[in-house]
Amino acid sequence: MEKIAPALLAWFDQNRRSLPFRDDPTPYHVWVSEIMLQQTRVAAALPYYERFIRELPDIPALAACPPERLDKLWEGLGYYRRVHSMQKAAQAVCERYGGALPADYDALLALPGIGPYTAGAIASIGFGLAVPAVDGNVLRVFARLYNDGAPIDEPATKKRCTARVMAHQPPDAPGDYNQALMELGALVCLPGGAPLCGQCPLAALCEGRKAGAAASLPRKAEPKPRRILPVTVALVQNGATGAWLLQKRPESGLLAGLWQPPAFEGQALAGPDAVRAALAGLGLDPGFGQPEALPAAKHIFTHVEWRMTGWRLTAPDQPAPAGCVWAGREDLAGRYALPGAFKAYRDCLSG
Repeated sequence: MEKIAPALLAWFDQNRRSLPFRDDPTPYHVWVSEIMLQQTRVAAALPYYERFIRELPDIPALAACPPERLDKLWEGLGYYRRVHSMQKAAQAVCERYGGALPADYDALLALPGIGPYTAGAIASIGFGLAVPAVDGNVLRVFARLYNDGAPIDEPATKKRCTARVMAHQPPDAPGDYNQALMELGALVCLPGGAPLCGQCPLAALCEGRKAGAAASLPRKAEPKPRRILPVTVALVQNGATGAWLLQKRPESGLLAGLWQPPAFEGQALAGPDAVRAALAGLGLDPGFGQPEALPAAKHIFTHVEWRMTGWRLTAPDQPAPAGCVWAGREDLAGRYALPGAFKAYRDCLSG
């Protein structure tokens, strides 16, 4: 196993992808890219990354960005809590460190939204510090290398993997080493039982391959079943202006602080009268028009699955109820970011 780092770095030198955050790996660029890539493929994240950096080129700009504009820049990536935490961290960096990320792993780890992996990536790639950066790709590579069948989502397994990563990390190239492991997992040591062992620079060292177990590794603990939650979504259009009613979600919890069509969670409202009554409970006069039923939809979060029923109706002209706004087409396009959970109904709002 002592040959892991030389073989890996030689492969990385020949096969590394040219990526904007890799070609200009400032600590800020590394941070933004790693947060975006937590739930998004590289190809899908690149246009978001480039737009984000173009508009918010440094930490002070991120710290000062209006929240609604920040959400709009993030729209389509989902998991908005990530960018909200980034802004809180940027504000803390401006207060504590003069607007520049600290070159210290523990100080990075203390910032909002920065966990061990992200702190390790920033520290090793952005600052050249000899620390680990262990993500799902790295866990998969080392589970196969060491033929380790323990569930990778158990803390003891991750601790053991991190120790193995550090045992091979060259002190003069920690950033390249960490990136090479991530790249190997992304391009060769693929998930889903499909490793490309014939292309792997570590194939001769891989205990999982020798045992014929590479395709079945890594293993995970049995997931807990998701909670099923009925949700009724109401698309309400102002009959006079054509604007749509949006409701702001609470500042904590799922989709915190985002705008959405009025949604009644935990309720599968049965019929037009129940929908009108629920809207009246928000303080809206729903009028006497007949709500139109829309196709059912669902959205899966990590621990809960929304089963949605949709209704569309036209309401009389009136002020928006408390916690709501009327949003015209330009507002929807440029100001208000709608969560991806409502993508099934987004086309209706352009009509």
